[in-house]
Amino acid sequence: MAFRRFLPMFDRVLVERLAAETVTKGGIMLPEKSQGKVLQATVVAVGPGSVNQKGNVQPISVKVGEKVLLPEYGGTKVILDDKDYFLFRDADILGKYVD
Repeated sequence: MAFRRFLPMFDRVLVERLAAETVTKGGIMLPEKSQGKVLQATVVAVGPGSVNQKGNVQPISVKVGEKVLLPEYGGTKVILDDKDYFLFRDADILGKYVD
């Protein structure tokens, strides 16, 4: 629950990447080197939003708890309570999954 003490600034979103698949659908164990980079993450904290030219706050497009699709590269790694989290700008998030 370290993210409860960490609030991103402006239009930043703090996410936790989902765990990589270690077993294929056929039951074969995958070594770490052959595992692909996980592009799905869960939003754990969001900033208040960015300020536009008129001075109005533009809200973030995702909410805490939503699952999002991330770009392959980018983001800033943040370590809180020995867990890896990543900071992305709201505009860098490619999409969100809906149920």
